Amino acid sequence: MAKGGFRGGSYGGMNQMQMMKQAQKMQQDLLKMQEELEKAQYTATAGGGVVSAVVSGKRELVALEIDPDAVDPEDVEMLQDMVIAAVNEALRKCEEASSAGMSRITGGLNLGF
Repeated sequence: MAKGGFRGGSYGGMNQMQMMKQAQKMQQDLLKMQEELEKAQYTATAGGGVVSAVVSGKRELVALEIDPDAVDPEDVEMLQDMVIAAVNEALRKCEEASSAGMSRITGGLNLGF
C-alpha cells in the first residue's frame, strides 16, 4: 500500500460517524425545506395583469383570475395564451425556489433530487 494510504476508516479526516450525522442532518433539512416549499404559493401574471395564476409548491394550480375585460369572444386564443403564460411562469417560479433551496442545503452538490 502506498504511503499514507487507507487509515482505519477515515475519509478525508472525517470519520464514518461524522459522515452519518452530517447525512442525517442534511436529510432532515431537506424534509423541512420540502414541507416549506409545498406550503408556499407562487403567483404570476400575463397580459399586463389581466390573467393571474397561483400554483402551490406541489406544482398544482390553486387559483386563476381573469379580468372580465380580457374576455373577448372573438379572440379566445389570446386569452388561452395568457392563461398558459401565467401558469407556466408561476410553475417556473416554484421550480426556481425549489432548486435554490436544494442548492442551499446541499451546498450545490447534485444529488439527483
